[in-house]
Amino acid sequence: MKKDKLFEEFESLGERLGVKIVKGKGNFIGGTCLINEEKVIVVNKAKPIEQRLRVLALSFLEWDLEGIFVVPALRAYIDNVNTLNL
Repeated sequence: MKKDKLFEEFESLGERLGVKIVKGKGNFIGGTCLINEEKVIVVNKAKPIEQRLRVLALSFLEWDLEGIFVVPALRAYIDNVNTLNL
């Protein structure tokens, strides 16, 4: 699956889980954080798509995705990033 399509699938997954994905620019990597007591994922849109996808994959590991349908290519990507991160 192409990288831009993976990004779209992450956004779709976020919508289904009620997780807000905030895109911004600055001197930060990104990841999960609390904003007004709401858990959100912050992505630096100035970074390469590979880094943004990795941030999203690592962030979604914090949610239980067992009972949620996740496109197989997206699930494989998340599992691969998780394996590489160990």
